[in-house]
Amino acid sequence: MDARADQETTDLGPLEDFPENAFRLVQVGKREIGIYRSSNGEVFAIANFCPHRGAPLCEGAVGGTLVPSAPGELVFGMDGDVVRCPWHGYEFSLQTGECLFIGQRMRARTYPVSIEDGRVRLGDANSGETS
Repeated sequence: MDARADQETTDLGPLEDFPENAFRLVQVGKREIGIYRSSNGEVFAIANFCPHRGAPLCEGAVGGTLVPSAPGELVFGMDGDVVRCPWHGYEFSLQTGECLFIGQRMRARTYPVSIEDGRVRLGDANSGETS
């Protein structure tokens, strides 16, 4: 999909064109961006590029992860907010792009995205900023 830019946002199309619980890839300039629409109505935008080794990040599974907990406890959380790299299993927050592995300082690029009048709009994809 080649999106049209309108001032500071890019119209990506009607919300119904974005399936729930799946990525839809869009091309904005030279950037390939995955738009993920969750079943609870949230929409996320993340670069289709894993900062670890360049894998197509949006081919990874979206789910949850183990969250910090007391010794001897395993607590699952962040369900639906984590994308897992299909090559090496690195986990990234869909909201911030932060790598969730302790000791890793890499971050996947995320972009501001909104729904306006039933249409998905992407913030400035060329700013180089991580939202």
